[in-house]
Amino acid sequence: MRVVRRGDRGPAVTEIRGILVGLGLIPGAHATTPGSEFESSDFDEVTEQAVRAFQQSRGLSSDGAVGAETWRALVAARWRLGSRTLYQAIPDPLTGEDVRTLQERLLEMGYDVGRADSVYGARTARAVAQFQREVGLAPDGACGPQTMHALRRLGRKVTGGRPQWLRESDAFRHSGPNLVGKTVIVDPGHGGPDPGVVVPSGALRWTEAELAFDMAARLEGRLAAAGMRVHLTRGPAPAGELTDLERAQLANELGGDLFISLHIDGHANPSADGVATYHYGTNHGAASTVGERLAGLVQREIVARTGLRNCQTHAKTWELLRLTKMPAVRVEVGYLTSPIDREKLVDPRFRDTVVEAVVAAVQRMYYPIDQDVPTGSIDVRELRAAIAAAHATA
Repeated sequence: MRVVRRGDRGPAVTEIRGILVGLGLIPGAHATTPGSEFESSDFDEVTEQAVRAFQQSRGLSSDGAVGAETWRALVAARWRLGSRTLYQAIPDPLTGEDVRTLQERLLEMGYDVGRADSVYGARTARAVAQFQREVGLAPDGACGPQTMHALRRLGRKVTGGRPQWLRESDAFRHSGPNLVGKTVIVDPGHGGPDPGVVVPSGALRWTEAELAFDMAARLEGRLAAAGMRVHLTRGPAPAGELTDLERAQLANELGGDLFISLHIDGHANPSADGVATYHYGTNHGAASTVGERLAGLVQREIVARTGLRNCQTHAKTWELLRLTKMPAVRVEVGYLTSPIDREKLVDPRFRDTVVEAVVAAVQRMYYPIDQDVPTGSIDVRELRAAIAAAHATA
């Protein structure tokens, strides 16, 4: 879909405003008569501010415009748990705010739905069926009035920490510290007809897509040398652009253990600089907690090894992070629009340092927490040497 933004008019704007009114984000608009504020087809300042508020509440990029991802989130937000029967639909699963609320409720009660991703898939249906069996209902995997009544009657079962943290941490603890045989998906941002941030510099033209792919290719080599199976989501040559949804689906099909997306930021203000790392999380407490830990490790390693400004880690509900079935992070490695960061980013040695930081973070992910090492202390060359020695003695 085309992006709808301030200054636009038409039926699409009317529908967007209608959803925002229903969510209480456009104040004082209750009437539905022709000519009322509700029926307005103008994407005005009030609408833009309401869209920004919605995006912030959902962990989306708060740009005030309605693109494909924000539109899907708006449509999903219409649904409240109990307003419809939920069931596993194939091939197009039900999605919505009601699904996410149900998933979070089941997680709090100790049932394994995986991530609270707002998609009523097979794992959610199995968790509902398990709950139904335990409370004496027919285990059909659908959440209708009887199941809703049972959910409202019962409290949480799990204590001692967030259920998803306990489950994900246990899986990582049992996978062992060795990187050999583990699979990582490396996603160079943008590509194809979308160059991302573009900055001319003298006779040269630097693009986010090219620099992100260069870092991804270097990371592929380093992780492969450490014994991991590595897949890139795209190549260097121009091709059809993959959406974030398609990148997440590709990562799931490849069965990755980790997902790392590499981007470079840009801003109209050239003083904006620094590195930030994003993981899946909502304002309601749902999160990929192992992804949150990976984000923290990546952020600290890059800051310690490169000296980039620390812009911290942040929870987002971007489809790239929400729909991947493995811990996932998106790293914004500096600002191409910043003269300070750009001077570093165009230096291949600096990009090598960034890659070494990410490799160190990946290795630390697989260490038990009580055996973790200080930030910046892992020598990535030793990881390669250890693999070479193991092959030599095999």
